[in-house]
Amino acid sequence: MMKNRVIIGFLGTQLDSGKGSGRWEKWRPSVSLVQHEDVVIERLELLYTPPHRELALLVRADMVTASPETTVNLVPLPISDPWDFGEVYAQLYDWTQAYRFDTERDEYWTHITTGTHVAQICLFLLVESRRIPGVLVQTSPPKRQQAGNPGSYTLIDLDLSRYDVIAQRFGAEQRDAVQFLKSGIATRNARFNALIDEVERVAVRSPAPILFTGPTGAGKSHLARRMYELKKSRHQVEGEFVEVNCATLHGDGAASTLFGHKRGAFTGAAADRAGLLRTAHKGVLFLDEIGELGLDEQAMLLKAVEEKRFYPLGSDREVESDFQLVAGTNRDLRTEVAAGRFREDLFARINLWSYVLPGLAQRPEDIAPNVDHLLQRAAEELGRIVRFSNEARSAYLRYAQSPEALWTGNFRDLSASVTRLATLADGGRVGLPLVEAEIARLRWLWQPASDARHGLASAAGTPGRSDLVDLLGESAVASMDMFDQLQLAAVLQVCRQARTLSDAGRLLFQASRTQRTVVNDADRLRKYLARFGLDWERLSSSG
Repeated sequence: MMKNRVIIGFLGTQLDSGKGSGRWEKWRPSVSLVQHEDVVIERLELLYTPPHRELALLVRADMVTASPETTVNLVPLPISDPWDFGEVYAQLYDWTQAYRFDTERDEYWTHITTGTHVAQICLFLLVESRRIPGVLVQTSPPKRQQAGNPGSYTLIDLDLSRYDVIAQRFGAEQRDAVQFLKSGIATRNARFNALIDEVERVAVRSPAPILFTGPTGAGKSHLARRMYELKKSRHQVEGEFVEVNCATLHGDGAASTLFGHKRGAFTGAAADRAGLLRTAHKGVLFLDEIGELGLDEQAMLLKAVEEKRFYPLGSDREVESDFQLVAGTNRDLRTEVAAGRFREDLFARINLWSYVLPGLAQRPEDIAPNVDHLLQRAAEELGRIVRFSNEARSAYLRYAQSPEALWTGNFRDLSASVTRLATLADGGRVGLPLVEAEIARLRWLWQPASDARHGLASAAGTPGRSDLVDLLGESAVASMDMFDQLQLAAVLQVCRQARTLSDAGRLLFQASRTQRTVVNDADRLRKYLARFGLDWERLSSSG
């Protein structure tokens, strides 16, 4: 079904003006809309301000003369200042809310050639947001003025999905922003990539608080700074990036550092202090380990976040600071709230956008690109080219991505490890011996955590993973499932404490042996050990 064409536009108080017969020699944008032979206008909603009613009546009469089939409705808008954006938008918005759009029957063109620049921008925004359905129409005068020549018109559809080039440009810009947040590292972990995609959208669209939760060294501080730099490149912040670790703040010094103080507010306050919240005005304040803040400071922070105002210590006058808060913590703040150590109202305020950053051990597929990135950065700092040999790189990544590599310090551990390799690389080449030495260093670093993780003591005579490596070799242990590692380590512990193979078998099979008609615990244990190339004599001699 052919739809009726409806045009919405402002009266042009200058462009549409003119009296006497000479006005027909002049190009008038609103009148030209109904003069195009290829365009049939069913209805035209002509918006005007009351002081220009006489001109609106004349223009309507001329439109009816040029196109008798067009109904021209005059729509008065009580706008006192046509250059006041808030007033113009409010009046147009209210009119669109009351207007009965019928998109099944009508198609709508919004004319943006006439009206003040403010009116044109407001119409653009209303069409873009689909408060006014349809497209924009822009009219232009003829190159050579002739009576009755309507000039030309251009339709602009703000549905960007119809404009592949524009859509691709926006898509590329978003991808660039995501890569910026990831420091250009081609991460592969699906969970982390989805998290960064959303952080990018929130960073450029919202000034609301953001909460990053994750273990120490997971990159909370780095991501907060990159987010700030992204916002600054988009001219969304003017101030500084201010970072403070709340774990270093204690007593009066905590409130003073954050909120400032007046001279004499407490012992040692010899001069006024602005405080970091005021330093972060128009910028981003990153409070790392926010769970370490005291309850009094939490209450003051809540007021500052909600009202953008707060009292410095010792002052009876409020000061203002408009900053975006980004918070980091390695604690579960839900647990802290339940225990009464963190204010529930502050948690609710900073939990609007909350993201859990996974540790490096949870992102094994991202270790390789991060190693390449860190090696390049270390090489730039050292002023020389540094590369892995193929064999060394494979050995390092095989260990780094294995369950044995705990990465308890996350990226700090990885960065330190790569820095050591790059610094010690003779001739800029990281070879296998250097990697093996680094792996031994990392094993030593994580040994207490590894023993705790696997529930194995590290005391002499109690076999942990290191005992398995001593008995079987690194490659054999690396090829075993963690289940088999844990089970074999427990069996070896029993064997080391037993006097004979039969004694060990009786302890290990004490429940199932009662269900067997033929009991040979020693043989069962011997066969189990043989699966791993072990025998009782070897265990006895190694113990």
